[in-house]
Amino acid sequence: MTSDKLIITAAITGGVGDKSRHPSLPVTPREIAESAVEAWSQGAAVAHIHVRDPVTGGPSMDFELYREVVERIRGACDMLINLTTGAGARIIPADTDPPGLGPGTTWSSPEKRVEHIVRLKPEFCSLDVGSMNFGDRIFANLVPHVEAMASMIKDAGAIPELEVFDMGHIGIARSLIEKGLVRPPYVFQLCLGIKWGIPASVKNMLMMKEALPEGAVWGGFAIGPESFPMVAQSALLGGNVRVGFEDNFFISKGKPAKSNAELVEKAVRILRALDREPATPAEIRESILNS
Repeated sequence: MTSDKLIITAAITGGVGDKSRHPSLPVTPREIAESAVEAWSQGAAVAHIHVRDPVTGGPSMDFELYREVVERIRGACDMLINLTTGAGARIIPADTDPPGLGPGTTWSSPEKRVEHIVRLKPEFCSLDVGSMNFGDRIFANLVPHVEAMASMIKDAGAIPELEVFDMGHIGIARSLIEKGLVRPPYVFQLCLGIKWGIPASVKNMLMMKEALPEGAVWGGFAIGPESFPMVAQSALLGGNVRVGFEDNFFISKGKPAKSNAELVEKAVRILRALDREPATPAEIRESILNS
């Protein structure tokens, strides 16, 4: 894949917010898959997938929901699939002494967090390597758990997208590589602008990029109003890009996006203004999956 071809990932729906935040937020497996295929039609080559409880709209780890989404996408297009493994990392402390695990906690074993990866064998999966405060909860990724997950992902044949929210997380990711738990190509996602993580700025994205292992395949994104500025910044630095309702509901200031596809279409316009082109799934398979 040439340097002027960049991967667009569409992050279809995360684990935060519901249809009260945006009426078009995909919730059911059908909605999630159809939104992914619409994003593919506009130039997204990879779909980053969370699933939600179709009744409550809240985050879910139900295997059958993942299975249905994957089968629907695979049956409709050649889009590459990136399944999250972050859903089982939430700790909400109980207001007790000593503190316990409160309602809403999803903290799970490494085996549970990668069950859908092992069984569905997506091309990619996210692997959050570090812990941090995240809203009213702790996003808990203990290094021994991350190492166990990396080993199981490796055995399943998926490529882990190493998600780093701060500089120290890059050190954890490098240790996974040094221990042989992650095979090349080393794929990184630089996650900026999440509260209590590294702020979204040109300086911070460049600093993170320069700390990556030589030859790493990387992309960067930010949430909210910094989403599209960081699309441009990542592209200028030679990185791939990510947009979608998981990160941002707005196409421009004060104007809600109609769909994930509309967000992707704007990202394509930004890339082409910089003389870049979105990579196709076939090009990614040839250059990354078969390398």
